[in-house]
Amino acid sequence: MIKKQLRELKEIVYMANMELYDRGLVIHTFGNVSGIDRDQGIIAIKPSGVDYSELSPENIVLVTLDGEIVESELNPSTDTPTHIELYRAFPEIGGVVHTHSRYATSWAQANKTVPCFGTTHADYFFGEIPCTRLLTEEEIRENYEANTGKLIAETFRENSIDYGKMRAVLVGGHGPFTWGKDPEEAVFLSSVLEEVSYTAYMSLLINPELQPIPRFLLEKHYLRKHGVHAYYGQRRKRRHKQNPN
Repeated sequence: MIKKQLRELKEIVYMANMELYDRGLVIHTFGNVSGIDRDQGIIAIKPSGVDYSELSPENIVLVTLDGEIVESELNPSTDTPTHIELYRAFPEIGGVVHTHSRYATSWAQANKTVPCFGTTHADYFFGEIPCTRLLTEEEIRENYEANTGKLIAETFRENSIDYGKMRAVLVGGHGPFTWGKDPEEAVFLSSVLEEVSYTAYMSLLINPELQPIPRFLLEKHYLRKHGVHAYYGQRRKRRHKQNPN
């Protein structure tokens, strides 16, 4: 039987997939969201080829980190091996999103990184959004989806990119992936990625000579929201202990 935690994970992943659809980041059967229970080594992911109008918590598919299906008659997303490779390579993430959203995919198809032209971008992504190289013919023929995930990990490793500070990537000729501490955050970052991909495109139309913002401005905006010294948003007020005397 499926444990309570996994039923809850299926519900969370279902809701995250529907939010992806509601935000206009996917159409038809494009895209998918997954989440992972690290303790049990189980991933929940959208089933392959199922339209969002037919999606339900019950038909979210559970798979192991070896790709074995757990109690489901449906096939998981064909991108499941990519998600698995990302969970293996990035051990602190809890959710992964893949879309073919319009502007982020355009940058991926152009094989271009998305420069950090402004503070909206800097608030969530520490620098330019990387774009991978194209997969080789051998990599595509051998194990396409798994090699896509391995290529993402390779891109981050070879360029010394911190996956905790850069939670997005463009796969060259393909499309975007994002990740976060859970599926909800990964969806949120997918939405932000699409917005900054759009504004970067528009900025270059207005000023083709535009350069990325300076490093000190990037650091200021990213670090005021992230890290030990972040001060953006609300913080819990400390309760002062009453003096018993």
